[in-house]
Amino acid sequence: MRYVIVIEQADGNYSAYVPDVPGCIATGATLAEVQQAMQEALAFHR
Repeated sequence: MRYVIVIEQADGNYSAYVPDVPGCIATGATLAEVQQAMQEALAFHR
């Protein structure tokens, strides 16, 4: 299944969430880190 992931850059870090999966969020210091964290978060929500 495919999901839209919204990634936002803040001061010093990134955050991400999936609008279609309530509570599925992730943060990371780098873009690569937040992408990996989001993959792991989605795996737990399935």
